[in-house]
Amino acid sequence: MGNKASHKYEAVIGLEVHARLSTKSKLFSSDANAYGAAPNENVSVITLAHPGTLPKTNKKAIEYAVMMGIACNCTINRKNYFARKHYFYPDLPKGFQTSQHTVPICGNGFVTIKTAAGKRNIQLHHIHLEEDAGKSIHDIDENYSYIDYNRAGTPLIEIVTEPCMHSAEEAGLFVTELRKLVRWINVCDGNMEEGSLRCDANISIRLKGETKLGTKVEVKNLNSIRNVRKAIEFEIERMIDLLEKEEKIFQQTRSFDATNDTTFAIREKEEANDYRYFPEPDLPPLNLSDDYLINIKNNLPALPQQLYKKYQLEFDLTEYDAAQLTSEKEIADYFEKVIQYTKNYKAIANWINGPVKQLMNDEQFSLEYIPADKLAAIAEIVEKGEVSFSNASSKLLPAVIADINESVYDIVQRLHLTQTKNTDELKEWVTVVLNKMPDKVLEYKKGKKGLMGLFVGEVKKLSKGKADPKIVTSLFEQELN
Repeated sequence: MGNKASHKYEAVIGLEVHARLSTKSKLFSSDANAYGAAPNENVSVITLAHPGTLPKTNKKAIEYAVMMGIACNCTINRKNYFARKHYFYPDLPKGFQTSQHTVPICGNGFVTIKTAAGKRNIQLHHIHLEEDAGKSIHDIDENYSYIDYNRAGTPLIEIVTEPCMHSAEEAGLFVTELRKLVRWINVCDGNMEEGSLRCDANISIRLKGETKLGTKVEVKNLNSIRNVRKAIEFEIERMIDLLEKEEKIFQQTRSFDATNDTTFAIREKEEANDYRYFPEPDLPPLNLSDDYLINIKNNLPALPQQLYKKYQLEFDLTEYDAAQLTSEKEIADYFEKVIQYTKNYKAIANWINGPVKQLMNDEQFSLEYIPADKLAAIAEIVEKGEVSFSNASSKLLPAVIADINESVYDIVQRLHLTQTKNTDELKEWVTVVLNKMPDKVLEYKKGKKGLMGLFVGEVKKLSKGKADPKIVTSLFEQELN
């Protein structure tokens, strides 16, 4: 906070995150649930709410909502139902949205985040199912607005937190963790730039020590984690300024302008009773059996927090290694495959978090291009001292990717990568380096022991990475001492 009075106040933040479910069809019709189609291509009489049409609930959407609830430690409400949420807007063809209100599919729960102060659980109020609205387009024609109903009826889950966050940082970390989670269990692609994950932030401030919540402002449709942080930071500052000037904070719905990181009012905030909720008469209530829930739970993949603990407790990996390996499901799955061929967990973690990730970033390739058994073999060769880590990462690994059918050992021989352990040959390189750097030798003998890395590095260059660094270091110590 930049405001001088900010130390007097506490921000209270709750988030509503909408995740578009990755079902093939919409929530209540067989229309395609696909991003990027031509305007109004994925619509039918049900999406357009023609008279006499009836909705039918998408079973896969129910399953995905339950999966997310389990992943978020929620209580699953076995008996729940849909409701009509009434408001009138051009991109809402029915004049109401089919959502859940009194009894959502998932209640309570939490998502764990890690801040500079340590881990904390962000408490959820509930997760509910609802359909999305269409899209109004205002920048094609200066005289008219256009409506694209492709998005209308697509299935969403809305994850609603308690007002329990107190900074933009915490809110950003929560959305980051939630995005990882929906992608991990494959219920949503998490592409915020495509609107698959959108966030509404409810923000209020109060004097520190107070327990009563201040007047709430909602900032709608934040489509990146950066925008979530910036919008919250701006709103906190704006509201502190108002209170310091003894001006009133109005309960509003606001929007975020990413060009200058400010928010602006779009309407007065509605209350729940403005929507005139009542149970949806055209859809039967959901009654989820114990067997149904158990089956979904048993088919969930191991979650990132579970693997994070496992890698530290069972494999003795560091917090950093465990966090990196569980940053994406693709990486965790690959690690699990590689350790089927070796029990050197630390070496494999180093390889995946280092050279493999660098190649993924630089070359934009998938992990499937490095067979798990081949990476295990590379790590084993390096651990045995047969090939240096430098040559293995810069030469051997790319060669394995280029021809996955050639054995790792054959590539080592073909590229002449075996480390030289011949003491006589290594002594010649050591002598060359010492004769080349007499001033550095004097500095070393005067106590600058850190120069050993320089000497060994020079031999590494002369040998093109083939000199065994342990033997070279020992030879240097003998000569210099």
